[in-house]
Amino acid sequence: MGVRTGYYLPFMAKFFQAQLAETDLRLLRVFHTVAEKGGFTAAEVTLGKSKSAISADISALESRLGVTLCQRGRGGFSLTSEGVQVREAIERLLVDFDRFRDRVNRARGRLTGTLTLHVTDNIVTYSDSPLVRVMGKFACDHPEVFIQLASAPASDVEQAVLEGRAAIGVSVLPRLVPALDLVPLFTETLYLFAGAGHPLFLADPQSLTPEVIGQYRSVEVSAGATGPHWPIWREHLNFSAHAGSIDARAILLLSGEFLGFLPPAYAEPWVNQGRMKALIPDRLFLTNVFHALTRRGASHGLVVESFKAMLIAGFADEAGTSTDFAPDQAG
Repeated sequence: MGVRTGYYLPFMAKFFQAQLAETDLRLLRVFHTVAEKGGFTAAEVTLGKSKSAISADISALESRLGVTLCQRGRGGFSLTSEGVQVREAIERLLVDFDRFRDRVNRARGRLTGTLTLHVTDNIVTYSDSPLVRVMGKFACDHPEVFIQLASAPASDVEQAVLEGRAAIGVSVLPRLVPALDLVPLFTETLYLFAGAGHPLFLADPQSLTPEVIGQYRSVEVSAGATGPHWPIWREHLNFSAHAGSIDARAILLLSGEFLGFLPPAYAEPWVNQGRMKALIPDRLFLTNVFHALTRRGASHGLVVESFKAMLIAGFADEAGTSTDFAPDQAG
């Protein structure tokens, strides 16, 4: 692939005179990640390397280029002016490589590269979801694509897509985000659950009014959730805890001290054990909409576009029966 030297820097000329080896690309990617994260410590998890190993890579790249890329030490981390320029040049270089890979993919008629997908934690609860089937079909059809799949709280999925750490995400969104392109995939039903030790666990369902339930502590629910008469219920509920993931929410409910909303399919094991119960599923339920998220205006490439198209088609096919993968009743 020809390198467009117009946006590269004088001190990088020597770097490109020799053949660009895989080691060079690795060093460039390490520096780009460190620059994005704002330091060695923040980049450790993303790179899967220790600070000493990252420092060695940056030193090797600085030696290769003949410039200092960043200041690190007691004063903290910062990019030098040359470091800022190199970071910008790397971003353009990586875009060029992605375009080159797409052209090769088109010519060969098969996909190579990496698919980076982040999904909301515990989405596997819906094991019959098209997401599972699409993932299997995509992996079977494109065995040369390396798949990086991560599970995280909804807010982290959104942030990963916005920051470019994930090319595509599947998650609920509490609000519209102008920088994201959203495609609705399916809805999730949530019921209000109580743990076996909670005072309302054995209460007469007919007695459970908004005023009664509001006397007890509840775990916050996503701002994007909605349901019949929800504004009235929400006004009365006593939100006094926050859980960053669905597992954390379940822990609070099982403690017997809090009420909270869960998908019935997720809660089913504890319901079957008599440790959790949906209080009034016929009168109080919410729905979340899961979306496919991609960053607006980004050049995603064939790998991501192919998976996204397959994902949307998979859920569209399922919509002929139901787009809600939670059971109708629980507990």
